[in-house]
Amino acid sequence: MASLLYIRLIGLTAGTLLPLFWMVVIAGYRRQRNFERVFFFLCLALFLFYSGSLLILNAQIYYGQPPIGLRGLAIAIIISGLCLFPAFLMHMHMEFAETRGLLKNRRWKWVVALFFYVAALHQMIHNIPVQIAAGNFDFVLPGDSLEAGFAHIYSYSLIWCTTWEFRFWRNAPSKVERRYYGFLGVVFGLAFAGIALLHLVNVALSRSVREIVGVSLALSPVVPLAALIYLVWRHNFLQIGRQKNLVWAVSATFLALLYLSLVRRVSGWLEPELPPEASASILLFVLVIFIEPLQRVLGRTLQETAHREMERVQRLMAEIQQQAKQGEIDVLARFVARRLKEEFELASARVILGARFAARMGGVAEAVTGDGVMGDVVGIGDEQEHERQDQVDSPNEFRIGQGQHVAGRLVVKPHGAFLSGETAAALENLCEQLPNALDLCVLIEEKLRLERELSERERLALVGQMAASISHNLKNPLGSIKTILQVQLENPELPESLRGETKIVLSEVGRLSAKLNQLLQFSRPTVLGSQNGATCDARAVLQQVAEVLQHEADRRGVRFDVDTRAEAIEVAMGMEAVHDVLSNLILNALEASPRGGSVAVHMNAVDGMCGISIEDDGSGIPMELQQKVLEPFFTTKTQGTGLGLSIVARRIAEAGGELEFVSPRANGRGTRCVVNLKRKQSLSGRGQVA
Repeated sequence: MASLLYIRLIGLTAGTLLPLFWMVVIAGYRRQRNFERVFFFLCLALFLFYSGSLLILNAQIYYGQPPIGLRGLAIAIIISGLCLFPAFLMHMHMEFAETRGLLKNRRWKWVVALFFYVAALHQMIHNIPVQIAAGNFDFVLPGDSLEAGFAHIYSYSLIWCTTWEFRFWRNAPSKVERRYYGFLGVVFGLAFAGIALLHLVNVALSRSVREIVGVSLALSPVVPLAALIYLVWRHNFLQIGRQKNLVWAVSATFLALLYLSLVRRVSGWLEPELPPEASASILLFVLVIFIEPLQRVLGRTLQETAHREMERVQRLMAEIQQQAKQGEIDVLARFVARRLKEEFELASARVILGARFAARMGGVAEAVTGDGVMGDVVGIGDEQEHERQDQVDSPNEFRIGQGQHVAGRLVVKPHGAFLSGETAAALENLCEQLPNALDLCVLIEEKLRLERELSERERLALVGQMAASISHNLKNPLGSIKTILQVQLENPELPESLRGETKIVLSEVGRLSAKLNQLLQFSRPTVLGSQNGATCDARAVLQQVAEVLQHEADRRGVRFDVDTRAEAIEVAMGMEAVHDVLSNLILNALEASPRGGSVAVHMNAVDGMCGISIEDDGSGIPMELQQKVLEPFFTTKTQGTGLGLSIVARRIAEAGGELEFVSPRANGRGTRCVVNLKRKQSLSGRGQVA
């Protein structure tokens, strides 16, 4: 049957090119997912079968009787592809089911896959040498030459895959995918029917009918593989559609190869009428008439792609602008990186912001995610990054901004070798619009900060009014009570039993008075910059505080070491404020240290700053509480007000200093508190007061 010969020739050629096409696309895509790996080897099995069949068919046309070596090579290739195909087909369906959340038991998946792989290897090892030695292999109906187990393995695989396709069809997220899964289910069902008709059911069929069924069965994967190109191109099926440069390049290459093969075939057919060179030249020059239609198609395609990418960018910018209204620049940068990674299906993304934004994000912070991780990637550049933020080192880096106004860089990593043209253009367009969202976020962040500051001041003003009222109503009575008790203690006729109780009451009155003074102290917020011109000798203040608190250290049984060997250090902070800071921090250290413990205080001057270090060997500050200890009214003490460290933090901030806690400091215990205050000369050198 000459028609069947030409159908086989065309079908086997397409069947050889299509799996090879997908192998090249997947290899260029480079996405490390099990599904792509198994699909690659499935295409390899199909390529082996089709290329071996095409090889022997061309040899039969050219030689009539193919050489023995070529025949043996073709038999080995065809049997390898036929035996491996059902195992890879089963494995691919299970991997795809796992990506869709339809397969929960991974151990069961590997048991089934192992069974089919062992069966495939057994079939290959057994059949290849037997069929090469026999010399009567049927290349049109290869299943007739293999043992019965081959047909059973194929039947099990096709039934299983038909069931999976039905489940994929039922859970498909779109109408296009439902149609494709339904089509695959029909193809697998018909393939099973063909296998059953040829090998499982005892039905007498003529040779010609069996050949038609066998050829149809052999060419059944060609149409799904061709339809898959459309789905990937138009609907981003399998998430490969973003690599359109790769798909275009591979498609053009294979079409050129296919056309050259057609030119060779037609030249051979026309050789009795025309020289092969003349017919080849005519067929090559015929392509000229397709230039204008091809230009129209490409223009329309590029226009549609541009509109689609612009809509994508505008939709993303709307989401980014909405996130920018939250007023958190670090959260916005992570959101941008995560959404770009998801929307453009990138392997990773980094947003490296410039110095103006990095300063608001608290230093250097970088995170890296790879494929399959839905986390975000954001980098905050250091000084070296800021110097080169306007440079683009690779095609995968984009400047965030326009012209000379550069806010940072976007660094992306695609799954393939490079970004497609439309993706790169979309990212460039988006990066030009990102500074607006960043500026909006900064403005809103500043607005929220001012609102919080205003709210804090209003709250403190209310606390101040309450404290003034308390002071007016309690200060004088407490003073009178304290005076009377002190007079009573000086009376020698006071009984000893009452003397001890009087001392306890006097101590409690003193404690209550101290708490009241602390509340009044906290209720007097100093406006930033109100200490302009106020200076004091930090060393002298430390000595005064040490003398006052030495009695408290002795009472608690804590060794109190103060290094006051430094010379006088003038700091840009009032004496009362320095006294508040040192007394609160040292008292906290004494209270945290156990009996027999120690508290050490060191003071030095380095680079225009006065550094004060206070160390204790208490239990330390738990990690979950280190961000809360500076909040007003937060305390872990049974009788504390929670205002001491708040007063410290406020006084240091008002003077433009720095406060840092290190806990634990050694052996899982202890806390080191470091205070850095600006020295008087460093301030005058700047020409302004912080």
